[in-house]
Amino acid sequence: MTGTSVRIDGNTLRLPGGAAVRFVRTLRLPETGTHPLPPGLGEFPVRRVSDYPETAPEQWRARGGVMLPVYLREAMWLSFGSTTEPAALQVGVGKVCAVSGKPWSDRLTRDPQNYVVLPRQPWLDGINSGKGTVRQFVAVPLGLGATVEGQVTGEEVWGGVQLQSFPLAEERLAEWREAQRRLRSVSRPAMGYGAAVPMAMAAPAAPAGPPRSAPAMGLGVGGSMRQEVYRDERPLSDWAETPAGRVFVHLVTPPEWRRITGEAPPPSPVDRAAYTNAGLPWFDYYDQDAEDLAPTDLLEGVKPVGDWLGDDHEPWQPPGSHQVKKLGDAPGKPVEDGDW
Repeated sequence: MTGTSVRIDGNTLRLPGGAAVRFVRTLRLPETGTHPLPPGLGEFPVRRVSDYPETAPEQWRARGGVMLPVYLREAMWLSFGSTTEPAALQVGVGKVCAVSGKPWSDRLTRDPQNYVVLPRQPWLDGINSGKGTVRQFVAVPLGLGATVEGQVTGEEVWGGVQLQSFPLAEERLAEWREAQRRLRSVSRPAMGYGAAVPMAMAAPAAPAGPPRSAPAMGLGVGGSMRQEVYRDERPLSDWAETPAGRVFVHLVTPPEWRRITGEAPPPSPVDRAAYTNAGLPWFDYYDQDAEDLAPTDLLEGVKPVGDWLGDDHEPWQPPGSHQVKKLGDAPGKPVEDGDW
């Protein structure tokens, strides 16, 4: 892929420079304790906002990007397993960096580090909130103050998820490609856990009617899990000074998804006890050569969404030790960027 366009490949966002991101549905963890990595339960469908000029909210069309449907208090993780070349990827939640807790920036920084390094970071399940742990991404409406954005900045303006990729600088990228050519006979296994099950979706058939405001959604946090956010081992000068591409990801309630796209939303999240009772796997990933990135005070203090939405009454059944596993199509039309 060339140019600065972000494209949708199935339900994968492909950013210029080789970075690939999938949004994966998952089990919501209890807000107390620390847990293994939860499984993937299918990909969220992703659609371009510009494909629905008659029904998408005007503000969303101004910001451009893509949208995906998510239920209140549903959890997700981001998979980077299809990334093809090294990339420094910034992940924003309401334009707050999910790694550093600092405001969104068009520059990479090292102190604190405000990006994840691909493909070394195979996935990101939440904000970098503890030593060797993250707090799970959980969808909540704007206006309650429960989002990471609301807790860190005191305002809820943006919502959604923001992605921005930086490739290696030209000379370093050429060196990396040459090294790959020398090692081309050695295959690198794709990183991923809980293989996502594709969901069948109806063909787009957006209903007629004027666009209107839509309930805005953002990401708060839920339970804690064992996952490291890796420190970059390269000098900052190895990366390009300016981003190759960016995309705004709008989070849509299921009723709005149906209204805007004409498609049926995914089914409601699976029952957690039923999943565990079926003996299906959980995961534990460890990279002995990588160094965990310490959390910042800004993200360490973010509180789980239950403080606003009340107790989680869905029964929790922890997995047995035998269930925890140790780990290690052509692109479509460009996604339009906007003003954000």
